[in-house]
Amino acid sequence: MPIPETYHTALLGILVVVTTLVIQMMVAAVSKAKQPGAIPGKMDAELSHSSFVFRANRTFANSIDNAPALLGAAVLAILAGAGATWVAIWIWVYALARITHMALYYGISTEKNPSPRSHFFILGLIANIALIIQAGLALT
Repeated sequence: MPIPETYHTALLGILVVVTTLVIQMMVAAVSKAKQPGAIPGKMDAELSHSSFVFRANRTFANSIDNAPALLGAAVLAILAGAGATWVAIWIWVYALARITHMALYYGISTEKNPSPRSHFFILGLIANIALIIQAGLALT
């Protein structure tokens, strides 16, 4: 079976992850650009969690920190021939965890640690680790 057919559900999950990143990038860029005196590439050091601009930029930055590992693990798992069902499940767990993390970060202004979004960060991390293990097992 060709890879796209076998891993169709996993590839749809990757599409959701990439689309989420693009949406976060646009939200961060537009919210920052609308600020008076906005300077490209420079964040006002006075901003904190009470500012949506800060939260939008942190959400995107956090996703950029996490996405390469997920995308790399997903591609490795797919190319190594890891079980398609579990690859898809873990990619979708990651995708939904990151979307929930994003929604919570956009909506909740808190400096509390852990915050409600932390639980979804951890869930995404678990999915990432599971994919790495699956890729490793498929390669051995």
